[in-house]
Amino acid sequence: MTERSEGMIVERPLKLEYDYTAGLAQSRFLKGLAEGKIIGEKCPVCGKVYVGSRGSCPTDGVPTEGEIEVPAKGTLTTFCVVNVQFAGQSVETPYASGYMLCDGADIALMGLLQEVPIDQVRMGLRVEAVWADELGPTLSSIKYWRPTGEPDADYETYRHHL
Repeated sequence: MTERSEGMIVERPLKLEYDYTAGLAQSRFLKGLAEGKIIGEKCPVCGKVYVGSRGSCPTDGVPTEGEIEVPAKGTLTTFCVVNVQFAGQSVETPYASGYMLCDGADIALMGLLQEVPIDQVRMGLRVEAVWADELGPTLSSIKYWRPTGEPDADYETYRHHL
């Protein structure tokens, strides 16, 4: 944390540690990431596939079912271009982050977008995951997302996911 006072900058390290216990559905999702897979669960009522499921459908209030692997490929639905640097930053500015809607999923994953010039980032861009060298039960297993080279997705295919 940086504090400004009377023209001085004082740096104060800040550390926050916490334990998180994932439920059964999230454990399946996290274990999938450790295997280079994106795992979702399906609602038996509405049929939506939730990636990073909490174990129940937020719309219908019923338990989700099964373990459904969705491709590590999809559509960039929304994005933000970051132009402001921050302490400890590991990527060069400007860069983009956004929501990637995996094919077959009804919830998008947030991630870093790389291997594309900022002026070519756009909604509907088809993207694929680039996996980290070392996988683990964490979203860091997806190093970033990059364009596939496929034609952009039609707006109607993702407009309900914005």
